[in-house]
Amino acid sequence: MPCSWNVQLSENTRSELCYTEVTDLKVIHWNSPKKLRVKNKHVEFFRNLYLTFLEYDGNLLRRELFGCPEGMANMTLQEELSKLDEDDQCYEFRRERILMHRTHLYYLDFQYTPKSDGNDVTLVAQLSMDRLQMLEAICKHWEGPISLALYMSDAEAQQFLRYALSSDVLMARKNIGYHVVYKDGQFYPVNFLRNTALRQVTTPYVFLSDIDFLPMYGLYEYQRKAIAMVDMKATNKALIIPAFETLRYRLTFPKSKADLLHMLDMGTLFTFRYHVWQKGHAPTNFAKWRTATTPYKVQWEPDFEPYVVVKKECPVYDLRFVGFGWNKVSHIMELDAQGYEFIVLPNAFIIHMPHTPSFDIAKFRSSESYRLCLKILKEEFQKDMSKKYGFAALKYVAVET
Repeated sequence: MPCSWNVQLSENTRSELCYTEVTDLKVIHWNSPKKLRVKNKHVEFFRNLYLTFLEYDGNLLRRELFGCPEGMANMTLQEELSKLDEDDQCYEFRRERILMHRTHLYYLDFQYTPKSDGNDVTLVAQLSMDRLQMLEAICKHWEGPISLALYMSDAEAQQFLRYALSSDVLMARKNIGYHVVYKDGQFYPVNFLRNTALRQVTTPYVFLSDIDFLPMYGLYEYQRKAIAMVDMKATNKALIIPAFETLRYRLTFPKSKADLLHMLDMGTLFTFRYHVWQKGHAPTNFAKWRTATTPYKVQWEPDFEPYVVVKKECPVYDLRFVGFGWNKVSHIMELDAQGYEFIVLPNAFIIHMPHTPSFDIAKFRSSESYRLCLKILKEEFQKDMSKKYGFAALKYVAVET
């Protein structure tokens, strides 16, 4: 085969002898780590080609424009799409549920062996490019394994790679699984991302968190001890990590529960969503938590959405909820339907750090059709719950009546 079909571009080859003009080239094999410093008469052409490819939208390669044969996965997607009613006012929401996102698991090197005592736990979260700055801070607060799903374009994935490789904090950690889910569709697929990160966990337990929260120092080891103390192997339990928030971008992080309580009293910290959505965390019973020294049980209530530690075999998140609204509430509801006990840990906490509102919450606030579709999806989810779990799940339907 003529070498123009596999032109090797590296510092150890004489690639220019293989062709006369770049139009003669068929396949360029550029596997040198010194791509941008290779000596070649057309190096600027190759350099621009390479940099253009890094900015490429990989979703274009899935289109018929490139003559790709119809695979089984694409045929299944088309069949599912054909079942949807395009006149349905919530068509775009329903379409998002069945999208098949390109996913690159373990984008960076991952090496971790779970601890042998059977009580190891992985922090699970998802993020987009605008939350990238939280990674180093979380690493400093949580020394255990982490599974992250990152929602990015192809170009953003390259930016993330450069960011990670230049970070001493991130490069010092091999126990973080980075799973890139490439952008596609109109909404942020929050529950698809959560499920992606959840499925890659290698430890028996998971801490279902969000990227905007900083764990208290020592939370990893505290959770491991709590898992053993409440005997989570025996029954289904969800250990609640009380959530707080600050409105300040600069915060002296509390080193203990006593420090946190002082900051609460001083107005430096608040219980999470205290000003806008108290129902989400009120069942945690923060008044009791202030003086608690042992774990205590709480009951599920409507709109409850705590951050919990559970077995990794817990229910997955419901994909019908995309963007803003009910994506976590629905998951906690299913944990309750499956008989999970909710137990609040007395000496654990996480703190939500301030950030600009997401694009999806802006759409929720400004679009009446968005809010209407969310209401419809909630009602459909509740009906599905009653079918799946029977009489015991009727209370979830009654919530909205």
